[in-house]
Amino acid sequence: MKNNRRIMQRKANGKVREIAEGHVTMELPLTLATVMMGIPEAIRELAMDMGILLMSAVMESECEQVAGKKGIKNPQRMAYRWGTELGSVCYDGHKMLIEHPRLRGKDNKEIKLNSYKALQSSKGMDEVIARRMVLGLSSRKYEEAIGGFLKSYGIKKSSVSRHFVKATAEQMREFLERDLSSLKLCAIFIDGIEFKGHLLVVALGLDKEGRKHILGFREGATENREVCIGLLEDMIRRGLSASDDYLFVLDGSKALRSAAARVFGSNVAVQRCQQHKRRNVLKHLKEEHQETIDARIRTAYNMDEYVQAKQSLELTIKYLERLNPSAAASLREGLEDTLTVHRLGITGLLRKTLSNTNAIESCFSVTRDITGRVKRWRNGDMGQRWAVAALLRAEKKFRRVKGYREIPKLLVALQQKKLDRKEVAA
Repeated sequence: MKNNRRIMQRKANGKVREIAEGHVTMELPLTLATVMMGIPEAIRELAMDMGILLMSAVMESECEQVAGKKGIKNPQRMAYRWGTELGSVCYDGHKMLIEHPRLRGKDNKEIKLNSYKALQSSKGMDEVIARRMVLGLSSRKYEEAIGGFLKSYGIKKSSVSRHFVKATAEQMREFLERDLSSLKLCAIFIDGIEFKGHLLVVALGLDKEGRKHILGFREGATENREVCIGLLEDMIRRGLSASDDYLFVLDGSKALRSAAARVFGSNVAVQRCQQHKRRNVLKHLKEEHQETIDARIRTAYNMDEYVQAKQSLELTIKYLERLNPSAAASLREGLEDTLTVHRLGITGLLRKTLSNTNAIESCFSVTRDITGRVKRWRNGDMGQRWAVAALLRAEKKFRRVKGYREIPKLLVALQQKKLDRKEVAA
């Protein structure tokens, strides 16, 4: 293609690439054989070439703004073109060689192109490397994995690690300051996760449309009341309304229960995880009794009415008092909190969602899978950075919870509970 206003033209791999004034043109040599035999590779190569071409166009545009149009005399110009030089930019997670224009001023000093400096920034590269490492690509294998890309070079394990540290540190900073004021939540799940000696207490919110959101975390155990209070107060600091009505779904920790009451009031609605309760009871029993007792407890929790479920559990407690008093005491402890969803009249799929902490356990499984690839943990900061990267990765895969269409019933029940408290207080 001929054009009198043509600024730059290159030939690479049989493709004629051209940057004209205000236009970017590329000739695509995709033969029928190429299409039939290797179109994915052809498209990837084309995308890379197009990216380089667009970057060249950006730098050329800046040159025009600073030094004027090429080949046109202009006594007023304050800078002159000074040839080109081979340099590098960060593109799609690795470095790329590119020829960039140079300028010099009337004082013969070089004028740096802001566009070239921006394209050299490793921020985009940091994000790509972090994403790929979280998905399972180790720093040792990164160089081999991207070795097939054209013009890539200089990617070593130490460099990848630095990029990952930088990207995950930025992720963690943004995560810890995430604004929660726009979220309209109806339930908050809190549970703890342990990996490689690090304990994290994680909070997950359920909004009124049935979508889940990671709200925050604290390093420590759910048995630590101050850690739990710190987590809740930090969520309020970042915009979570302390006056709204929430159902707290907790793992069964007394410290968590106490923290929720301290921050959100003594009459806060708390649902203790029924699965945690079942596991705690079974720990006191011999293996020969576990299946029978678990079936009785599970049947009670599956009953629709609160009164029936409570009566069934009380009969099981009486039976356990003769069989194993410790198991009976475990089932009796916090019994009312395990039946909160029953008292609120929540039924169907939504009750299954809110009766346990499985909603948050699902993202823990992703976190364990990702952090399980790390061979050496140097410090707590490293653990937190990996946890944030994994939690954010899990959050992207969140779907609406089962029974989300029944959430309006939960909102009405929580509002009624609040009105009942006011009547009692009056």
